[in-house]
Amino acid sequence: MGLTDDFNLAVSQSKELTKRPSNEELLELYALFKQGSEGDVTGDRPGGFDFKAIAKYDAWAGKKGMTNDDAMQKYVDLVARLKEQYS
Repeated sequence: MGLTDDFNLAVSQSKELTKRPSNEELLELYALFKQGSEGDVTGDRPGGFDFKAIAKYDAWAGKKGMTNDDAMQKYVDLVARLKEQYS
C-alpha cells in the first residue's frame, strides 16, 4: 500500500474515533490534511471575529514549506496515535 492509500485510509479512520480529540489535535489533523492534500496555504488570513477560521488558517500556515508526502505521513502517524488514545 502506498502513502496516498495510507493517507486516504487514515482520513476515513479519523472519522471513526469514538471520542473527540482535543482542539489542538483537531487543528493538527486539519493542518496536516490540508498541507498533504493541497500544499501551502493560499489566500488572505481571515479577519474579524471568526476565531475558528483564524485558528484553522494559522494551523495550516504553520505547515508552510512541508512537502505533501511529509504532511501525509505525519497525518497517518497522528491518526494511528489518536486511534490508540480514542478508540
